[in-house]
Amino acid sequence: MNGLDWAVLIGYFGVMVAIGVWSHKRVDDVSDFFTAGGKMPWWLSGISHHMSGYSAVMFTGYAGIAYTYGVTSFVTWSFPIALGIAIGSKLFAPRINRLRSRLHVASPLEYLKNRYDLKTQQALAWSGMLLKIVDVGAKWAAIATLLSVFTGISLNQGILITGTITAVYCTIGGLWADALTELGQFVIQLLAGIAMFVAVILELNDKGIGFVGAWDEPALQGHEKPLVGPYGTVFLLAFLFIKLFEYNGGMLNQAQRYMATPNAKEAERSARLSAVLWLVWPLVLFYPMWMSPLLVRSNKPDGSDSYGLMTEQLLPHGLLGLVIVGFFSHTMAMCSSDANAIAAVFTRDCAPVIWKRARTWNQGQGLRVARVTTVVFLGLSMAAATQVNSPAFKDIITVVIKWVAGLMGPMAIPMMLGLLRPFRRSGPTAALISWSMGLLAFWLVNYPISWNVDGGVPLQYQVSVPLAVSLVLYIGIGFLRPEDTPERLAIIDKINSDDDAAAVVPEHEDAVPTPPRA
Repeated sequence: MNGLDWAVLIGYFGVMVAIGVWSHKRVDDVSDFFTAGGKMPWWLSGISHHMSGYSAVMFTGYAGIAYTYGVTSFVTWSFPIALGIAIGSKLFAPRINRLRSRLHVASPLEYLKNRYDLKTQQALAWSGMLLKIVDVGAKWAAIATLLSVFTGISLNQGILITGTITAVYCTIGGLWADALTELGQFVIQLLAGIAMFVAVILELNDKGIGFVGAWDEPALQGHEKPLVGPYGTVFLLAFLFIKLFEYNGGMLNQAQRYMATPNAKEAERSARLSAVLWLVWPLVLFYPMWMSPLLVRSNKPDGSDSYGLMTEQLLPHGLLGLVIVGFFSHTMAMCSSDANAIAAVFTRDCAPVIWKRARTWNQGQGLRVARVTTVVFLGLSMAAATQVNSPAFKDIITVVIKWVAGLMGPMAIPMMLGLLRPFRRSGPTAALISWSMGLLAFWLVNYPISWNVDGGVPLQYQVSVPLAVSLVLYIGIGFLRPEDTPERLAIIDKINSDDDAAAVVPEHEDAVPTPPRA
C-alpha cells in the first residue's frame, strides 16, 4: 500500500463514522435502534440483508477453498444461501416481520417467552450470544489477516482498528447506521469486485489463457467439479438446511432486516432481492479466486492468503485501496449488524430477567444500555478473535464452518420452526430437549467420537449430525408430548394470520414484563 491506498482507506472510515453521526438523529428509542422503527424500505432492507451475510472470511477461508478445490466454494456456500433465502422469503420473512408489527417486540427472541416459556427463551438467548462472540471473532480475525498481508501490521492491531471503527458508527446510529453503511459498502463492493474480475481476465489474456479455456489448465484440474473433497452431497444438503435457518433469522441479524420493513409483504420482497443478489453477485467475486492457482502461489497450506496476494500483484494503487476497502466493507457490515442484534437480545430478553431494575427502564435508559451492550459485545468478540488459530479454535474457516454451522441448528430450530403452524404442538419441552441434545451431539461428534475415529469424523457429519438430532427431537417430542396451549396457539395465529385485525395475544403467566415502549 502507498499513500493513495491509505487515503482511500482512511476516507472510507471517515464516511462510515459520518453516516453513524447522521443516523443518530433518526434514533429516538430502542425500536428505532434495533428495528429502524419499521420504516426501512424493502430495497434497502434487501441490500442490507445481503451485505450483512458477508465478511472477509469469503476472501480468506472461502478463497482458500476456491484455491484448493474450485467451484465447490460457490456450490456449497452462496448457492445454498440463495436457495435458503428464496424459500424463507415465503416461509419466514413475513412471519418475522409480524413479530414487530403484531407482537410489538424489538428482539427476534423476545416472542419466545410467550411461544414457549422464560427458560427456553433464556437458554436460546444466552447460548446464541456466546456463539455470536465466536462467530464475529472469526470475522475480525479474517479482516486482520488480510490487513496484515497489505500493511504488515500485526493480527491484534488489525482487530483493534477494525473493531473500534465499527463500534463508533453502529453504536451511535443503530440499525439505520448499519443499513445505510451497508448500502455504501455494497456500492464499494460492486466497484471493487468488478475491478478485480476485469484485472484477472486481462492477466489471463496476457498469459494466453482464455476466459473459458482456463479450466483446461493442469493447475485447475478437477476444479470444475461442484462437489469435491470434504464438500460432498451430505455436506451440501446439511448446509442448505442450516442456511435456510441461519440466513432467515437464526443468526438474529438477518431477522432484524425483515422486522425493519413496514409490513410482511415488504419483508418478502426484501428477502427475494437478497436471494437474487446471493445467486448472481458471488459468481463475479469467486471467478478471480477460481483462477488464483494460475496466477499466484499461496504461502499458507489452506490457501487463505491467495486472494490477498493476487490483489497486490494485479491492481494498481488506488484500486488496491478500493479492494481493501471492499474487504473492510464485508466484515464491518456483518459485525455491526451482529452487534446490534445481540444488543437487542441482551437489552430486551436477558437484562429484565437478571436485573429487576431493567424492567422499569424508560426509553432513554434502554437506549443507553443498548449502546453500552453493543460496545461490550464488540470488545468480547475482538478478544475472541485473538484466539483464532489457537489449538481450541484452529483456523478461520474451521470456526465458521464447524463451530457456527454445527451449532446453528440446535439454536435456530426452536426459534424458526416455532413460527410455523405445523409445529404448534412442540412446546418448551421439545424446544429445550432439542436444543440441549443438539449441543451435546455437536460436542460428541467433534471431540470424543472424532478422537476415536481414524482421520476424525468427516466435516459433513460434524455439521449435519447436531442439526439432525435437534430436528428429530423437536418434531418427535412435539407429537409425543404436545404442549399447544391456547396462549401459544394465539401467538402462532397472530404471526401466521394475514388479517391485520388478528386477536390480541394474551400474556403468558411466566413472561417477564417487556420494558416500556414509546
